[in-house]
Amino acid sequence: RTEAVWGCALLGRGTMPFVELDTSLPAERLPPALAQELCAAAAAILGKPAERVNVTVRSGLPMVLSGSAEPCAQLLVSSIGVVGSAEQNQQHSARFFDFLTAQLGLGPERIVIRFYPLEPWQIGKNRTVMTFL
Repeated sequence: RTEAVWGCALLGRGTMPFVELDTSLPAERLPPALAQELCAAAAAILGKPAERVNVTVRSGLPMVLSGSAEPCAQLLVSSIGVVGSAEQNQQHSARFFDFLTAQLGLGPERIVIRFYPLEPWQIGKNRTVMTFL
């Protein structure tokens, strides 16, 4: 199952964090409103309005983490300006881990997070790129 929440509402002008959660957990083991809750958590963690956060949740995937096929999850966080340093990501990591372990029922050793800084020219919207919006 893939569940997407684009902007938790409407896409807004400005930076647009993209949060993608892949998990081997079946959809029925996930909280029903996980995408919406992840959107709200990401907005709070990254200091961005929820209207600008984009979330995708993919469940039931065949996954191997650290050589083990036990239930696991990978979170990808891409954004302009808020995931560009080790210090920023250390703080974000702790808060995302707290959210994910509570919501997914997985231990922190079964979750990995990847942070990717983006430039405005790497995000297309309204037939242009964010650089020109």
